Amino acid sequence: MSADNPCVLVVEDEPAQREVLAYNLEAEGYGVSKAETGDDALLLVDEVEPDVIILDWMLPGVSGIEVCRRLKANSGTRNIPVIMLTARTEETDRVRGLETGADDYVIKPYSVIELMARVRTQLRRVRPASVGQCLTFDDITLDSETHRVSRSEKPVKLGPTEFRLLTTFMEKPGRVWSREQLLDRVWGRDIYVDTRTVDVHVGRLRKALCQHGGNDPLRTVRGAGYALG
Repeated sequence: MSADNPCVLVVEDEPAQREVLAYNLEAEGYGVSKAETGDDALLLVDEVEPDVIILDWMLPGVSGIEVCRRLKANSGTRNIPVIMLTARTEETDRVRGLETGADDYVIKPYSVIELMARVRTQLRRVRPASVGQCLTFDDITLDSETHRVSRSEKPVKLGPTEFRLLTTFMEKPGRVWSREQLLDRVWGRDIYVDTRTVDVHVGRLRKALCQHGGNDPLRTVRGAGYALG
């Protein structure tokens, strides 16, 4: 998948349902990872760091509701949106799912078009640039549709890699990204790039952002990585 495509983790034990979801998500341009059990899902979350999780309630072994509870109890995964799929129609079940931390709740059988819209809604919250929103941080503006960046209303010229780096930083200001996490998000998991390459491109981004003056908005966190602000 493209490095800057959002990733959706589909957790569904029914093969036909799983493949239909994966097909439609890929048609929307998302990267897709698939799991058929709750145990597999918990392992994959750490491995692929998905932007959104579509999670079936009824799973073999660890149930979907328990997977959701564990994800929301973990500081490293609690902010990943979870869309719960279920055949349960009782209001008490819906309330239980939402109280466990699910961000949305879809009852089977569902409309695939509606589910894709719900995925986009969650992505708008966690990856706003992926749905065409402009991002701002202090005096920096990034337009993800036109690929234009400005600082103090002066244009900033960036290469494609530096643009993806800045997008990553601006979607989560203050978050410290390790070099490995930046490699996964900006370059993609299928491409081998030395971690020192991250330092080179962060240096280029810093230079570009400061070309018209102003303080360096990027922060180096010794032994951890980089952050914006």
